[in-house]
Amino acid sequence: MSDTTHGVDSLTLQEKNSIPPQADEGNCEESAISEEEIRTAEEKWNELSVQGALLRRGRTHPILPQDEDRNILITSALPYVNNVPHLGNIIGCVLSADVFSRFCRICDYNVLYICGTDEYGTATETKALEENVTPRQICDKYFKLHDDVYRWFNIGFDYFGRTSTPQQTTISQDVFWKLHTKGFVTMDTVEQLNCANCDRFLADRFVEGTCPLCGYDDARGDQCDKCGKLINATELKKPRCKICSQTPEVKSSKHLFLDLPKLEGRLADWFVQSSTDGVWSANAKYITKTWIRDGLKPRCITRDLKWGTPVPLEGFTDKVFYVWFDAPIGYLSITANYTDEWRQWWHNPDKVELYNFMAKDNVPFHSVIFPSSLLGADDNYTLVNHLVATDYLNYEDGKFSKSRGVGVFGNDAQECGLPADVWRFYLLYIRPETQDSAFSWSDFVLKNNSELLNNLGNFINRSLMFCEKNFGGTIPEISLSADDVTVVAQVNRELSNYTSNMEKVRLRDGLRNILSLSKIGNQMMQINQPWKLVKSSEIDRHRAGSVIGLAIEISALISILLEPFMPLVSAEIRRQMAIPEREFILPQYFHPILKTGHQIGKPHPLFAKIDPSTAAELKKRYAGNQQERTSPDKGSKPKGSGEGKDNNSITPPKTPEEIAELEMKLTEQGTKVRELKTAKSEKVIVDAEVKILLGLKQQLALAKGETPSSTKPTKSGKKKK
Repeated sequence: MSDTTHGVDSLTLQEKNSIPPQADEGNCEESAISEEEIRTAEEKWNELSVQGALLRRGRTHPILPQDEDRNILITSALPYVNNVPHLGNIIGCVLSADVFSRFCRICDYNVLYICGTDEYGTATETKALEENVTPRQICDKYFKLHDDVYRWFNIGFDYFGRTSTPQQTTISQDVFWKLHTKGFVTMDTVEQLNCANCDRFLADRFVEGTCPLCGYDDARGDQCDKCGKLINATELKKPRCKICSQTPEVKSSKHLFLDLPKLEGRLADWFVQSSTDGVWSANAKYITKTWIRDGLKPRCITRDLKWGTPVPLEGFTDKVFYVWFDAPIGYLSITANYTDEWRQWWHNPDKVELYNFMAKDNVPFHSVIFPSSLLGADDNYTLVNHLVATDYLNYEDGKFSKSRGVGVFGNDAQECGLPADVWRFYLLYIRPETQDSAFSWSDFVLKNNSELLNNLGNFINRSLMFCEKNFGGTIPEISLSADDVTVVAQVNRELSNYTSNMEKVRLRDGLRNILSLSKIGNQMMQINQPWKLVKSSEIDRHRAGSVIGLAIEISALISILLEPFMPLVSAEIRRQMAIPEREFILPQYFHPILKTGHQIGKPHPLFAKIDPSTAAELKKRYAGNQQERTSPDKGSKPKGSGEGKDNNSITPPKTPEEIAELEMKLTEQGTKVRELKTAKSEKVIVDAEVKILLGLKQQLALAKGETPSSTKPTKSGKKKK
């Protein structure tokens, strides 16, 4: 459902081209810290120092709405199962929704994040024909591929399901019957291409031919890949059946339509209230307004296919529901597969806030067609309160394309050797929130080295290393000076801006607030120069301790704010600080989390430098399309990949000294993993360290000229034999 080409095939060219760039809602230059902010900062620091950090409640499944809670239901557009998702798909739906879901968790909201694969429709049947398997086999194959990619990206679904289930049939048919009974379903005749040889009507993607606009002789029945124009299958010149290559003929077929004109008034009233009270991205508002302004037209909800939700109405039982009628109902059926109490989420509009995440091409189906269906069915459904749509993420100088295999795909990210959290960071840093943006390998490397390594990682590492070296790893007493209170006020302002941006789903701006915090910390360190103070008088040494203590407290706060964006790095910061394995609630004001005398853990660099030349290597490796990529070193790691001290070059070391150093690192890492398991540390921390351990084993094998093992850790953390 989140596949761009799949989502567009019901939009007219005029509708598609009417989507404007969003207005930039970025932060303006901020004013100086006020006296009131300084007074509040000092009062709250002193007041909350006694209280300490508040802890979140535990999450027990199934998660259900609670009377006294803020109940938030989050969905991301269901990814279609005819290919591996590319980076544009990932940032457009599942990753953005994941970040917001994790933010809700650190706020201790009662949140449920639901997603799954969209498995019915033409594209599945087409892919099955290409691979000479059944549609079910295609769905099983690509469900696993999607699931693996999202797990690697640390997407924290509460439940990741699929639409080809009995629950999908039951709930979709129930919505249909309610609409039919209330008079919102009509019948009409449609001119379609029919293949006599195959004895079937051909859906758009089962037809190929010559584009009537540009003359390209391999255009699809819904869109020309060469000129990009939307077309109708009956407009193709020299059409041919994709199954048998015979020439089809135009014939009439009866279909069912959703009578949107009858529902237009209800939809318009609902839209005004929802978009006024809720968080709707500017493009989502504009697209929906345009559809309503131009007048809604009946929409066909059936298709002449075999693979789909069966239409239960007599006379149409040889058809299935069109995927854009029943795919959004997949949110309900996937929740029903998660819990039998699914109606508490989906028939409870007074107690549940619904957030939908998607790319802008999917907006009409979530803001017009799906709400119209639920409004017409009239069964107290939970309708979307907040609709968040990204613009498009482009690739270098062109566009991502699933159908043509152009761009970087989820499995490419897994194989290239860079940590998942670094990918998350960059995709969120360039998230197309207000206008189209572009993925660039050179910028990817630059942002890793400048923002992560030199800014965020440098601040946290230098603070912890200084504490370890000069204070024995013990948090010094903090005595705030007037300048320190100003720093606390600056941190409070960024914390407030972070919370506001995240509540408004301005995720990119929220990430920049975190980077601003580390810049504030770095500036504080540079101004005070604790490395000089610590070597001077006892008073100066105490001052150095205050500066370092404050820096570490800022780092602890960053670990909370960073959790939605980079969960593994956040957990690693807490591990290095030896923060108890508790989940802190996002504070309203900056105050001490760690007590004076707290013993931190062993500091290590959080990020590794990526050699700038790597950008050109990766750009070359992932040029062309997926089928053309036959580079023998495709799976090799880029220069500087890896995490922390385990960073290694693309060329493995071969000298005895380098091999000995690797063996020592391997031993140390193995000890670390065993200690974490013995201490029953958080799974996310253990998994991250196991990844590093396995990486070191592979590097050692390469260094010795051996073939590295391809085994992966199982759920128990042991190798598969």
